[in-house]
Order: sequence, then C-alpha cells, then structure tokens
Amino acid sequence: MSLHSNSNIADTATFGQQYRKSEARRVLILCVLGGLLLFALLLDLTAGPSAMSAMDVFSGIVSPQSLSKRFEIILWQVRLPDALIAIAVGASLGLAGIETQTILNNPLASPFTLGISAAATLGASIAIVVAPSIPFVSSVAVLPIMAMMFALGSGLLILTFMRLVQNGREAIILFGIALVFLCNAITAMFQYVASAEAVQEIVFWTVGNLTRAGWLEVQLVFICFFLILPLSMRHVWIMTMLRAGEAQAVALGLNVERLRVMVVLRVSVLAAFAVCFVGAIGFIGLVGPHIARMVLGEDHRFLVPGSAICGALILSLASYMSKALLPGVVIPVGILTALVGVPMFLALIAFRRREL
Repeated sequence: MSLHSNSNIADTATFGQQYRKSEARRVLILCVLGGLLLFALLLDLTAGPSAMSAMDVFSGIVSPQSLSKRFEIILWQVRLPDALIAIAVGASLGLAGIETQTILNNPLASPFTLGISAAATLGASIAIVVAPSIPFVSSVAVLPIMAMMFALGSGLLILTFMRLVQNGREAIILFGIALVFLCNAITAMFQYVASAEAVQEIVFWTVGNLTRAGWLEVQLVFICFFLILPLSMRHVWIMTMLRAGEAQAVALGLNVERLRVMVVLRVSVLAAFAVCFVGAIGFIGLVGPHIARMVLGEDHRFLVPGSAICGALILSLASYMSKALLPGVVIPVGILTALVGVPMFLALIAFRRREL
C-alpha cells in the first residue's frame, strides 16, 4: 500500500473522529437547552402572588394530593396551563421561524413577516367588533376560531401567490409585507368605528397574553406541534443542503418549489394555532432560530429541534418575567418579547455584519 493511500485513510479517520465529536457536542448542547427549558418551566410555575416554593411545585406535580386544595387549584388550573402554553407556543413559533428562514433563504424571515400574525389580529378584531355567530360554536370560541381562520387564509393567499410568481423568494417576502400593511390598515379601520371597550380588548389581544389559555388550548397547540415536527424532520437533509445554495439543490434533482409550498403550509398551520389562543407574540420566530444557529450550526438535524427548544425557552422565561417583574401584576408577555427581542435582534444584525 502506498504512502498516499495510507495518508488518505488517516485523513478519513481523522475526519470521522471530528465529525463524531461535532455530533456529540451538538447532542450535548440540545440536552443543555432541554435542561434549561425544564428549569425555566419550574421557575415559571413558582411565579405568582401565592407563597408556593419550588419544592411545593415539584411535589404538587408528582403528588397533587400532597398540596392543600387551594394550592392544588392554583397549580393545576392556573399556573400549569399558563406555563405549558408558553412552551407550546414558543416551540411552534421557533419551528416555524427556522423553516421560514431556510426555505426563503432570508435571515429576517418569520411567520410574522409573511403576514400570518397580522391576519390573525384582523380576524380577532372582527370577532371582537362584529361578534359574529358561528353555528354550533360557543361565543367564547368565536374569537380564536376567527383568528385561526384568518391566519390559515393568509397562508392560502401566500400559496396562491407563490403559484402565480413561480415561487420567487423575494416576491413572497414582499407579498407578506404588503399583507401585513393591508391587515393592519383594516384592523385600524375596525378600531376606528369600534366602541372604547372593543378597542381596549383588541389592543389587549394584540400585545399577547398567556393567561387566557386553558388545558384544551394547551393540548391543541401541542398536538399541532407534534404532528408538524416529524414532517419537518423528514426534510432536514434537504433543508441543510439549501443553506449551501438553491442552485446546487436543484442541480441534484431536488424539487425545491414543491418543498417551499409544503413548508409555507406547515408554517401557516403552526403560526395559526400558536397565535389564535394567546394573541400576537412577536420576535420568538425570529430570534429563537438565530440563537439556535449560533450554538448548533447549520445542520438541520439539530437546528430544527434546537430552534423549537430555544423558542420555548425564550417564551417560558418571558412568561416568568411577566409575573415576577411587578408583584401582583401580570404584564402581557408580548410586551416583554418585544422589549427583549428588539435589542437581541439588533445585536444579531451587528454580529452577522462582523462575521461578513
């Protein structure tokens, strides 16, 4: 065997070792992020006016009968649904964000860039101002159903537009921005003619609030997330390849246009279920994927679940802060995600400029 062959074998072995170390490091990072998420969940459950310690919360989850009736109701009927809906919504927005950024090859893309959140806000505004009746649906469920219908409708509009422009990435983002302005204008028109009470309710919905969700909403959002996640994981290799360039993926025979349609459909469903129950919550789908990319790289086998965990972690911490910053007051979580998200967003832009 020649020295050249021995050198190739050694290089291959070294590359294999480095690749396995890289995979092990990313798995460890995912485990650390998962541990931080569990810690954030426990922290969120301890926040509130009642004097429940972390040990009380833990024992109450393991053995509910160990708590007094008052603390059991507070933990299982108030705090757990709020904390779990934060994780479900954050994970859904994080997953939708990474798929949107990858398929459109735009680091500033998110479900909100496509106008899905603005459409949901418009649907909620119509439900508040007009108060339409839906057969066999209670009046309490009309608002989230209207928000979901408009969010899904915006996704169908985007898919139709994609067919008309042959799936042009730039045109899709521009269409989404136009949809945002259109929905915001119509929402403002409804606010202009609405009563003071209706305007206040619209504003309260648009800033995002996790406290309006119950166990049914938690289950629906989690079911949606866990139905979409396997579909996203099926395309991780293709999505990773797209980061190297769409032309290369097309040259290898991949149907990028079909994949783009599937991703936009998935993102529309995820965002619709995420925002219809808790209101418009911004920056999670934008910042979460960027944080995951910084610590996990571009391999979507790890980046997809990492983005979901980062989104859930950010919103879970925001949920805790919303109850802990001002004693006795619950700050709408959408305000905190915007206040924290804008500096992080600017820092990410500066970081990317230094990289370039």
